[in-house]
Amino acid sequence: MLVIVAPGQGSQTPGFLAPWLELDGYRDRLEWLSAVAGLDLVAHGTTSDADTIRDTAVAQPLLVAAGLTSLPTLFDDPAEVTGRVGAWAGHSVGEITAAAAAGVLGHEQAMVLVRERGRLMAEAAAATPTGMSAVLGGDPDEVATVLQGHGLTPANMNGGGQVVAAGTTEQLAALQEAPPTRARVIPLQVAGAFHTHHMGSAVEQLGRYARAIVTQDPGTRLASNADGQVVASGHEVLQRLVTQVSNPVRWDLCMQTFADLGVTGLIELAPAGTLTGLAKRALKGVELLPLKTPDDLEAARRMIREHGTPAETTRAAAQEETQ
Repeated sequence: MLVIVAPGQGSQTPGFLAPWLELDGYRDRLEWLSAVAGLDLVAHGTTSDADTIRDTAVAQPLLVAAGLTSLPTLFDDPAEVTGRVGAWAGHSVGEITAAAAAGVLGHEQAMVLVRERGRLMAEAAAATPTGMSAVLGGDPDEVATVLQGHGLTPANMNGGGQVVAAGTTEQLAALQEAPPTRARVIPLQVAGAFHTHHMGSAVEQLGRYARAIVTQDPGTRLASNADGQVVASGHEVLQRLVTQVSNPVRWDLCMQTFADLGVTGLIELAPAGTLTGLAKRALKGVELLPLKTPDDLEAARRMIREHGTPAETTRAAAQEETQ
């Protein structure tokens, strides 16, 4: 069974889209999504510097656009996007990419949603100096106790001994000074305490927008960051996308769901590397491919052929889970 995943904020690097623009039709698709987002995503994906694309209001639309514009390069027939993939998932903002790929949202809807998500989260982050740090290693119980002691939230439970702590800059500085035993603390290049109560104002406004968004039920399985569960209702997917902004990402549970479903191959959309790195530790024996440049497309298409589920089987499974 094939799983395709979309990375979250922090995975972007300057110029990561430059080689993709050489593919026929890629620039046209990216320019259209740029028009929808009201941002020059071509420039941000090719020439903008690290500080520019670190801005939440830029990074989030850029990441979703990168994922959505890559889909036609992977699948000759658009029906295969939902027909050959056994499950979709995305980490944090990557959930919007996955939801659109699974058919819950149109690509234009996804870009408007992520544009507003990024803008609102940037505004919420500006209200108080906050950030995030990765905690690698250490005893899980001690890590949880230390984070609680510093007043920090375990915002991303990524599995493989990695937890991302989020809170104020003062709280994160205290964690750096007094980390859990045998754990490393690495500050992340994100501009806010995402997936915590600090994002409450963004959730409120996104919830109002969501009332006007029309969804479709997923055409294939879609695993949720909230608890790793497969969600079969398009309306519920949208509600989870909204509330997830201020709640922890349970990527560890998403990977457990992949294992329970019998995953044999996993492809990570560009800018790839982070999620396949986590899967390398958690999903032993699964073939992994980070789709970093067009040079990886031949291997990705082979994996789709070898691990992909026949379209009729996937649709039948999705329909069965809605009943």
